[in-house]
Amino acid sequence: MNEKTVAIIQARYDSSRLPGKALAKIGGLEALGWVVRAARSVPQVDAVVVATSNLESENPIAVWCAENDVDCFRGEKEDVLARMMAAAEQYNADIVVRLTGDCPFLDPAVCGQLLIKRRLGNFVYATNSHPASWPDGLDCEAFTIDALRDAAREARLPSEREHVTRWIRGNKSRFPQTVLSCPLPKMSDQRWTLDEEGDLLFLQSVAEHLDVARPPAYVEVLDVLERNPAILESRHQSERNSKLAEVLAADFQSPHYRNRSYQRSLEGLRRAEKIIPTGAQTFSKSKLIFPAGKAPLFVSHGLGARIWDIDGNEYVDMVGALLPNVLGYADPDVDGAIREQLSFGISHSLSVELEVELAERIVRHLPCAEMVRFSKNGTDATSGAVRIARAYTGRDRIAVGGYHGWQDWYIGSTTRNKGIPKATAELTHQFDANDLGALRSVLESHAGEFAAVLIEPLAAKTPTGEHLKALKELVNEHGALLVFDEVITGFRVALGGAQSLYGVKPDLVCLGKALGNGMPISALAGRGDVMAQFEDVFLSGTFGGEALSLAAAIATVDKIECEGVTEKLARDGAAMAKMVEETAIRYNLQDVVSVTGHDSWKHIVLKEHPNGDPFEIRTFVMRQMFDNGVLIAASHNMSYAFSEANKVILEMAYDKAFSNLSRALEYGPLSESLDCKPIRPVFSVRK
Repeated sequence: MNEKTVAIIQARYDSSRLPGKALAKIGGLEALGWVVRAARSVPQVDAVVVATSNLESENPIAVWCAENDVDCFRGEKEDVLARMMAAAEQYNADIVVRLTGDCPFLDPAVCGQLLIKRRLGNFVYATNSHPASWPDGLDCEAFTIDALRDAAREARLPSEREHVTRWIRGNKSRFPQTVLSCPLPKMSDQRWTLDEEGDLLFLQSVAEHLDVARPPAYVEVLDVLERNPAILESRHQSERNSKLAEVLAADFQSPHYRNRSYQRSLEGLRRAEKIIPTGAQTFSKSKLIFPAGKAPLFVSHGLGARIWDIDGNEYVDMVGALLPNVLGYADPDVDGAIREQLSFGISHSLSVELEVELAERIVRHLPCAEMVRFSKNGTDATSGAVRIARAYTGRDRIAVGGYHGWQDWYIGSTTRNKGIPKATAELTHQFDANDLGALRSVLESHAGEFAAVLIEPLAAKTPTGEHLKALKELVNEHGALLVFDEVITGFRVALGGAQSLYGVKPDLVCLGKALGNGMPISALAGRGDVMAQFEDVFLSGTFGGEALSLAAAIATVDKIECEGVTEKLARDGAAMAKMVEETAIRYNLQDVVSVTGHDSWKHIVLKEHPNGDPFEIRTFVMRQMFDNGVLIAASHNMSYAFSEANKVILEMAYDKAFSNLSRALEYGPLSESLDCKPIRPVFSVRK
């Protein structure tokens, strides 16, 4: 079937930041003229239309179109989605290519690749800008008329009516989608768009070195910038999607914002439970920790510090995939490293040099690290630490002061010990990591039998350096090894982990989560004489040297080192913690709500109230936060991608949640205000 493809260019003349920008001259040609010319050069495009509003102030665009033999469609100013739909129908489009008049250096070849990729994969929607990997100003989207028609009929929020494809992108599980990524690294930092006076001056300078008789290829623009560094240095800098905070705030005020359905999630759970125990692979992502029937259970995609569930609901994500996403979803540098390595293989028949390169970085940054072994998850690392400690000391008993994974040696010491041999469980002893007396009692109860003491050096409670130093002295005094489980805190609280914050060197350290920004990788590192035991102790896995995760980890560590990531996490986390405390005070909840822990990983503590127990309160708050666009469990798991827009939604969500909580607690038992059963903990691991 032959499909008609229509390129529709959204254009504005009455821009508040740069009036008349659509017709501003660049290299002797109007900005809109550059875009129209490029659109006409895109392979497979059958027609090009300029769409603008019917306001009188937009008449110059209509006049320009008439003078230049360009089709022009005029429609509603505020409802851009309706305008796009009407234009597409008038020109009988089967496939719509959405462009904007802000992109004078649009590359027809890039748009053509996008169209071909959409067609060959039979995708409903294709984009090259979400996530961003190309220069800002090469934006192109393509989608079917049916998807546009559904959006025009069903989208309700202000942002979905103003930003044409926002609703379609949010419903990824409904509309098969693809992304055309830029093959060159570090391109998303380039700004070639036209929005402010500085942008215009930059574009004009570049155009002086281009052949203005035809649309430029993006590599030609790059060549101009490389040959003329003064132009690059003068480039106007502005945040991409700078109006997102304003857009989301407007959505929050809409009566449609809280009309969230979790129907697809519930259907997905019913389907999953038939073949997957608990319906999930990870305990902390399962139905067991969310309000029954009143929460999202399946995610379709993430971007930055936001995620979308399969029902199309958007959230600021304060869970961060259980803390791996230290940089955020779809970080361009990490994803670029993964794509680059993908061309050279994933798993190989011999070791790869990436193993050495990453190990060298860990040794450089972690004070205790002299040698390193890699694996896939945190449990691998902690279990490796236990095995090597037993081999080194010749002892069997282990003391644990936190959560350390699912293997027999640890989980047998918890209430979730079904299936664990009693003899194994009896070798592990729990204690409060913040209580030296408790540890002393444990060690003395079986003097000379402990191989290692594992603790999370920083969890819900923030210890002092003196406490950790005393703990290390006590452990070593009893001839055991001290193991820091920094699966969470490594590369999150500091480049050198919690051990660098407190000046305490453990004998071994376990790393994971943030190490790969979501890719499956963990590491066990520590003293050379202890780690050397692996010459004889068996720790081996096919995927320990899997190259994609190694490449991602190298890119992650390098970015954390170069861009002040951990400082931003702490700064944003501290600001959000202060906001929570102030909001609690505003609604007289200071005795119910408190915040504790490191700034990059703040724990929200909810306490007993005469009209509600902590579990009812937590369930109520989670329901409120979900309804108001925030996915949260029990902590603020900050990411580098956390933005001003995320901050705005988080603040408004807490204000709404605490306002409603205060009112509900004031007027009676909280249980009467819940529309689901309270979440009850299956077992507790941190004190």
